[in-house]
Parts: sequence; structure tokens; C-alpha cells
Amino acid sequence: MLNKVFSTILYIYSLILVNQMAFALEYKLPEDNSRLIGEITKHTVVKGEFFQQLAQRYNVGLLALMEANPGVDPLLPKEGTELVIPTQMILPYGKHEGIVINLSELRLYYFDNAKQTVNVFPVGIGKIGNATPKLISEITEKRTNPNWFPTVDKRKEHFATHGVELPRMVKAGPNNPLGDYAMRIGRSTYLIHGTNQRFGIGMRASSGCIRMNPEDIEWLFKQADSGTKVKIIDQPIKMTYLTPSQRMIEIHSPLSLSEDDKPSLYPLSSGVKSFIGDNPKDLEALDKIIKQPKGLPVKF
Repeated sequence: MLNKVFSTILYIYSLILVNQMAFALEYKLPEDNSRLIGEITKHTVVKGEFFQQLAQRYNVGLLALMEANPGVDPLLPKEGTELVIPTQMILPYGKHEGIVINLSELRLYYFDNAKQTVNVFPVGIGKIGNATPKLISEITEKRTNPNWFPTVDKRKEHFATHGVELPRMVKAGPNNPLGDYAMRIGRSTYLIHGTNQRFGIGMRASSGCIRMNPEDIEWLFKQADSGTKVKIIDQPIKMTYLTPSQRMIEIHSPLSLSEDDKPSLYPLSSGVKSFIGDNPKDLEALDKIIKQPKGLPVKF
């Protein structure tokens, strides 16, 4: 069902020029011990708007927008519908430095400790069968106008789908899927790069690399020097304390490993168990959120 929806979105999107450009979401890092940043944004749908267009306008991921607004048609949202734009979030657990990519939420965080800010971007990650790996590394190479060298598997896939051979090298330009900027992660084949088509940002659509909107990768390319730390994690559940007695939790759908895989957030990690405690009402409330995660911070 989702594949059909995405295919239809892609068709419509290819016919419409999106004139609202994405903008970087910059937040001040919390001064207290909490990890909550930003505020929820509301948007009232006007005639002719659809989710892909709104995702670009607010620079959030398509799946994140769909997850935050269950039951709303992403192709034809009803005029007057009030949508929740997921611009509030809990920072991932761990050291906040350099680039942190959380696969489950399809977001990239860039921490500027000198300015005490974090910029947040939607990203495309590896599709099922070409999953983006979890790792700790750094930026080792930066290229403008990169050439693309498709792998043997990618060339076979392209020929099977289109009946046309991909060249061994695709030169920089409008037909190059890497866009105008690329940064290599460690010594791997994985890149953080731009794109020549906006569809796929905030989705599992790449061959394993991290895909960004053209404006976003241009901004990040200028900020992140070679040697910038890169950490790719998978944290579908994020938690924080606002006060010793006030908690918030943010839950995203876990990633599938295969077409037949039905991932579950159970069993809960020891950290989540410690955070929630053993109160039956709290466990019941948590189970309700897990069964329909919206990817939004909620008081707990």
C-alpha cells in the first residue's frame, strides 16, 4: 500500500515545481539537563497542498510528516485540516558533537559546540536490502561536482529495471544522483551527498548512502571540515527529563531489515525499562504509544 502511495507521489511530484525551498532548522542546545529542542508547528491545509510539498517547505521528512498525522491522505489532505509539523524533538542519547544520524527518525544532526547550536535535516537512507550501517567514523574526503561510480549491483539493478546499461562513471551534472556535493565517511563507500531529485528525502530510498536536499548538503558541506566526527545510530526510542518528576518520550517506527521483517520495539532495552519504571499504568501508556508511534515528544 505504501509503495503505491509513494509511486503516486513521485508521479505527481515530477509534474510540479516546488517553489517553497527548504530551510535549515537551527536550535539552541538546551541549557538545562533536558534534551528537548524546538516547538511543535501547526499548519492548516489550503487547497492544492500535499505532503511532499509541505515536507519541502518545512524541511522535514515525508515519512515523519505522515507518521505525525496518521489517517490524513498525504496526496489529497482535506482543505482546512490542521497538521502537526514535527519540528520539536528529543536529541539522541550520546555525545553531541559533529554529525549524528539517527536512522529510525531519518534525521541528521549537526552540532556546533562553539555556537551551542544544532541544525537538523531530513535525510534519505538505505532502502531494505541496502541498509545504511551503524558506525562511528569521520569525514575523510569532500568533493564538489562529484562523479558517480555505480557499483556492479547497482548497474545490474538498473539494467533489470530499465533495460539500459549504466555507464561505469556518471559525470557531474543534472543526471548525477550525487548532486553537487559529497562527503565520504571514513574509508567506506558510504557518502553524505546531495541529490538531483528531491523525492526520497526523509525516506528509505538510497543504496545505503545518506541523501540530503541540495540546499542542506551545500550548507553542511561548508560547515563540516574533513575530520568532523560522524556517528550513525539507530534509536527509535528517545527519552528525557524536563524536571526530576516530568518526563518526555519520543517513539519512531523501527526499521525493517527485510520485506518480510516485522520489527518490534519489544523487548524494551534496559535504559527504557529504567526510565519507565514498573508502574502498570505507565507500562500501559507506553504500549499504546508503541502500537501507533507518531515520532513526536509526549509527556509521560
